[in-house]
Amino acid sequence: MSSRTEEATTMNVNGNGVLEGAVIAVAGAAGPAGRATLLKLAEAGAIVVASDANAARLAEVVDAARYAHGGATVIGDTVDLLDLNAARVWADKTEKEFGRIDGLVHLVGGWRGSATFAETDLADWELLEKLLIRTVQHTSLAFHDGLLRSDRGRYLLISAAGATKPTAGNAAYAAAKAAAEAWTLALADGFRKAGGESGPKAAAAILIVKALVHDAMRAERPNAKFAGFTDVTELAEAIAGVWDRPAQDVNGQRLWLTPKP
Repeated sequence: MSSRTEEATTMNVNGNGVLEGAVIAVAGAAGPAGRATLLKLAEAGAIVVASDANAARLAEVVDAARYAHGGATVIGDTVDLLDLNAARVWADKTEKEFGRIDGLVHLVGGWRGSATFAETDLADWELLEKLLIRTVQHTSLAFHDGLLRSDRGRYLLISAAGATKPTAGNAAYAAAKAAAEAWTLALADGFRKAGGESGPKAAAAILIVKALVHDAMRAERPNAKFAGFTDVTELAEAIAGVWDRPAQDVNGQRLWLTPKP
């Protein structure tokens, strides 16, 4: 048993969080949404294994979550999720060290847009295809078997309302988000079929926001209303809350955190 596995076991023996003992990976964890999610999952008692391509920012959010909750087990791994093999190594290492994997929260983001449809730059698509689709493909394939082995496996994609109702200047972004949603729903169908007559044990679901807002944004734009935006802390609570619901209730579902367009 590795030193950090021993630490995880020690830290979680006597806790009483709703996710006590669950091992949850968070991809793209270094931003504001990642910070809020790590804090919430650690508070709920989970062992959190976070990844991001930005090592410095990842270390900062991991430390914040770890020390906010009395030394909760929060681990940071720098992973290139554009490399399928790297994603598989991350998933395998996580399950081997902690004995299980109960979730993958996909927070990898990115946005590019244009003033009009005709001004769309296909270079934006090339970037967003990598960030918003490839990382979903790679994490879902890498964590698929481990989530099926869990008694409460969850794959959660954070998506945007724009995927359902694209606007002219957001063609590349909306198309990439829509593709990521379709991929996640295919994963959900795989979980459904694997569960047979008894229903799925694992679930893949999509949490949909209009956009996200956090305290720094409000400080920069004190007069902005951010109408329909979801605060990152509310998103984090919704993410943790998915584990409170049976897999059959959430598998293949779009869970709207903003009014449908």
